[in-house]
Amino acid sequence: MTQPLDLAPVGNGIIAGLFDRRGRCSWLCWPRFDGDPIFCSLLGGEDPQDGFMECEMVGLKRTHQAYRRNTAVLETELEDDKGNRLRITDFAPRFRRYGRNFRPPMLVRRIEPLSGTPLIRLLIRPRAHWGRDKPARRSGSNHLRFFSDEAALRITTDAPLACLAEEAPFLLDQPVTLLLGPDETASDSVDTLGLDFLRETETYWLDWTRGLHLPFEWQEAVIRAAITLKLCIFEETGAVVAALTTSIPEAPNTERNWDYRYCWLRDALFTVQALNRLGATRTMEDYIRYVTNVVAISPGGVLKPCYPLVPSLPMPERIEEHLPGFLGMGPVRVGNQAAEQVQNDVYGSVIMAAAQMFFDKRLPRPAGESLFRLLETLGEQAEARALTPDAGIWEYRERARIHTFSAAMCWAGMARLAGIAKHLGLPDRAERWAKSARKLHAVICERAFRPHLGAFVESFESDGMDAALLLLPEIGFLPATDPRFLGTLDLIGRRLMHNGFLYRYDMADDFGKPETAFLVCSFWYVDALAAAGRTEEARAMFGSIISCRNHLGLLAEDLDPTRNRLWGNFPQTYSHVGLILSAMRLSRSWEHGLWGG
Repeated sequence: MTQPLDLAPVGNGIIAGLFDRRGRCSWLCWPRFDGDPIFCSLLGGEDPQDGFMECEMVGLKRTHQAYRRNTAVLETELEDDKGNRLRITDFAPRFRRYGRNFRPPMLVRRIEPLSGTPLIRLLIRPRAHWGRDKPARRSGSNHLRFFSDEAALRITTDAPLACLAEEAPFLLDQPVTLLLGPDETASDSVDTLGLDFLRETETYWLDWTRGLHLPFEWQEAVIRAAITLKLCIFEETGAVVAALTTSIPEAPNTERNWDYRYCWLRDALFTVQALNRLGATRTMEDYIRYVTNVVAISPGGVLKPCYPLVPSLPMPERIEEHLPGFLGMGPVRVGNQAAEQVQNDVYGSVIMAAAQMFFDKRLPRPAGESLFRLLETLGEQAEARALTPDAGIWEYRERARIHTFSAAMCWAGMARLAGIAKHLGLPDRAERWAKSARKLHAVICERAFRPHLGAFVESFESDGMDAALLLLPEIGFLPATDPRFLGTLDLIGRRLMHNGFLYRYDMADDFGKPETAFLVCSFWYVDALAAAGRTEEARAMFGSIISCRNHLGLLAEDLDPTRNRLWGNFPQTYSHVGLILSAMRLSRSWEHGLWGG
């Protein structure tokens, strides 16, 4: 079944484009993830006439799309009604060159005939200022330049330049290459550069995936999820974005349209955990560098829930009126008001993300007392804020409560500080944090557990149910076999399960009750079932979830469980984290699998 989010990301840690089944690039923010979308037709309504790059085949009959094995190199094959075929290869260069990472803000497109002589048109129609303006265009000897008052984009090519400029059809009788990127002169022939960059980029991704520690089962799904997470990391600063898009609605015709091109400290924790378990620890090191910069600019260790790619920059929320939105479902939002909220779980999230830095012997520079002292400032904030109202993990805009999950995450941060202090040989600090953690644990158990329900509830003030409570064993708050957690698991299943998928909560929020399932919550439920010993249930549900991935094995944020249609920003890091962690928990061991157990 095709769906609007049959999209494929191509990126290199600086930029990322999204391509549909025909190979049309309908989304590309430039010169980085949070930039102006020069290709914005994804948010251009039902039938956008510009804001994209496309190789249009005359008489197109069928398409086929796949990534090159274990890479972020995308191949799209087109066939016309006469049997002529061509292949489009799209990638963003990234590899080591001259002793450093080479990852320019560039897309490379190579188009080659496979049979016959296809008739094609090359369409490159960028926009500027969130779709409001059409950039000026100038032609050179073998390039086109598009420029606005803020940026200049160059397309260097060996395709017929006149045909490109006039969007005129021509017969493809030999391969052509397009380099789309900074307004700089190519250092070699376009064909030579394209092939060189392709070879080096493919080698990079093959080497990266070769180093992953994979489960025995679902390896292809886990590899694709891991590469997708890698594409969502802005490597210049270490920020982990929640998704590559903005304003794809959580459900049809709703105003639940948000800009996810920023780093949520909570989401980043889970991304770091997932890649750590796969053995990709470099992400953790880069993210801790990002976080230490965040703390350095945060007086007293007071944190926001989310930050831009460069954390000192502002990110006020606004609506861009010119773009009609995904399938015409606006508004299109830029920036995110969540940065202004109080979300107390962030303190525990940062401490937990950093904790492995103190214990992992693989790291060239394990963390020491200086980082611990920095984390203690966050622990002090967690201690002071744990029992105060906040917006919660789901970012309620018009309501504040003492949310159980937020308080439990504050506990987790304090408990981790106790363990780190003990590891560093600081017994006084270890006891100080252990004592505070024990005290908070007792208060949460007293005020958030409802004996008449046999379960924990979403906040101290309410008997509502919250899927985030499924994480209590994961953060070490309770064993998964504790009767109080088993009761919570049971009540979550009864209240939040719809057609086999889990909703976030059972209460109305600022926009009414949620209309779609939040995919990571379903993965959390899978993990909780497995931890509670209900493994066959967990495996069956895991299979149902991954069957809803798009044609290339990718997930958005939400799912309409009645139609199995993906909704929400794409690709969603949270969802792919959930896939990885659930697969690793459920998979048979290599020994068991290899010998037929």
